[in-house]
Order: sequence, then structure tokens, then C-alpha cells
Amino acid sequence: MNNGLTELDLREREIAGRTAEDRAGEPRRTPPPRPRRRSPGPRLDLLALAASAAALILAAAALVLVLRGSGEPEAPPEPPEEEPITFRFGDMVLTPLEGMPLNPYDQAAFGVDEKGRVTYVKDGRRARAGIDVSTHQKEIDWPAVAADGVDFAMLRLGHRGYTEGGLFLDQTFAQNLRGALDAGLDVGVYFFSQAVTPQEAEEEADYILQVLDGQALAFPVAFDWEPIAGDSARTDDLDGETLTRCAAAFCKRIQDAGYRPAVYFNQTQGYLRYDLRDLTDYELWLAEYDTSPDFYYHFDLWQYTHTGRVNGIQGDVDLDLAF
Repeated sequence: MNNGLTELDLREREIAGRTAEDRAGEPRRTPPPRPRRRSPGPRLDLLALAASAAALILAAAALVLVLRGSGEPEAPPEPPEEEPITFRFGDMVLTPLEGMPLNPYDQAAFGVDEKGRVTYVKDGRRARAGIDVSTHQKEIDWPAVAADGVDFAMLRLGHRGYTEGGLFLDQTFAQNLRGALDAGLDVGVYFFSQAVTPQEAEEEADYILQVLDGQALAFPVAFDWEPIAGDSARTDDLDGETLTRCAAAFCKRIQDAGYRPAVYFNQTQGYLRYDLRDLTDYELWLAEYDTSPDFYYHFDLWQYTHTGRVNGIQGDVDLDLAF
């Protein structure tokens, strides 16, 4: 026996030992190096940035939808309610007449000259200076008036009595008409009305046309209706609507005869009695005593004082501007 090992066992050990020796004599093989990981290029960086931006946009859109609730657009806020336009006359607050033309004159263009008379100069054009007179001014030196810078005169042709209602010619009308025209002034006329119906106003217009008898006039024929202060008058209870109809009837009759009609009034009448919207086809003659007019609506002639002074006239006289 050979220590209990068979020949077959010895043979296997020999082979195993040789194999180990053979392996020991072979050169050791090193594993191949691992390939190095390449860093991502610029294109991959841009893609990553774009993806991040898209994610932020989606997140912002989602936040807006959440904040808006249903996702419907919000209704714009309603504009604040505008206050109605008003203006003051004394202690009253008035609402303008719809459709009535407004005062177009530039307050900065009014001035007072060395004679104390109001002037209006705008864009190189000057308003014309005038007077209005009646028998109260007695005898007038018309050449002296014309030489004192007066361009036109409004003459009282006549009046209606405020008690019985008769029609009367102004005692100085004929001589004033002749004197003013001879002095080179432009002339218009007015009639002191106390009409209580449109028919009476037409009667007054017909009376004027009869007196004028075709006389050419450069300035208007004016309806001058005034309330009577300090005495009882047939016109005391006349309402504004009827007064407006009287003025319109007078003006239409004058216009149909080929003359320029006008309506004379003060601020109280203009704001509180007349409906001036029914008179816009005719010229408006405002009485407001000041150095510039603040009447809210349009007018064509302006009587700015009743205490003016003009050479050729003794005492006070009304002064006017024609725009």
C-alpha cells in the first residue's frame, strides 16, 4: 500500500501539481483599462435648460389657473360713475340746457382801455364798440359819438305800455336814426316789449316794420322784453314758456321781412325764464354788467354797463360789444 493512496490518486496529484507550476510560470495578465466616461456636451446642457424653463412655465400657468379659480378671465372693473355737469348762478346750481351752444369767448382776450371801456381782441380781430340809446339820452351829438371810437348804435324805435298795452314811437327815434347814419355808424333798433301773447309780439314786429318802411339796417332788430319793477304791470304773471313763444313769434316776423332778429335779455331771464334752445336761430343780446362775461351760453352782442360815458352824450349811456 502507498499510505493508503492508490495509483490513481497519485496520478491526479501529479497532474494537479504540474498544472499549478505551469500556471506559476506564466506571465500575469492585467485587466484592460475601463473606458473613461465622457462629459455631456453643450447640446445636452441646452436641452436640460430648455426642459427646466418649460417646467417653470407650466408651473406658473398652473398657479395662475389655481388663483383664478375657474380659469375664466376676470371682468374689468366698472368705471366710476361721473358726476353730472352743473354751474352756479348766484346761490343756485343749474344744469346746462342740452344742445344749447356754450359761451365761446376767451376770458383772457377781454381788457379795459384808457377810457375805461371793455375791449375784446382775439387772433388780431377786435370786437366792435357800440351804444344803445333812447329818448332818455335826449339830444345826441352824433359826429362827436363817432369820433369817440363808437362803431355802431342800437336805437329804441318804440315801446308798448305796461298798463293799457298801447304801442308808442320813441320821441327821438327819427332824429337818432338820421344822425347816427349821417355820422357813419352802423345802426340797429330795438323795441321795448310788453307782449303777453305771441299775437301781441307779432303786432309789435308789424309796428316796427311799418315805421322802418324798408329802411336798410346793418345791425339787428331786437325784442327787448323786461319785467316792470316797483309797479303793477299787465305782464306780471307771464310764464317763461309763453315769453319764449312771444320772442320766437316776434323774431320770425322780423326775419320773414328780411331783417336780422335778436332777443335782448339779462342773466336771470336767460337762465330762469327763456328757453334759449328755441331762439338759437336768432341773435342773442346779453346784458351782464362786468369787465368780462361769464354767462354760460352763447351770445352775439353784449351790453356790459349802463353807466358808460361817451363824447356827445350827456350823462350815462349803455355800452356794448359786437363779436
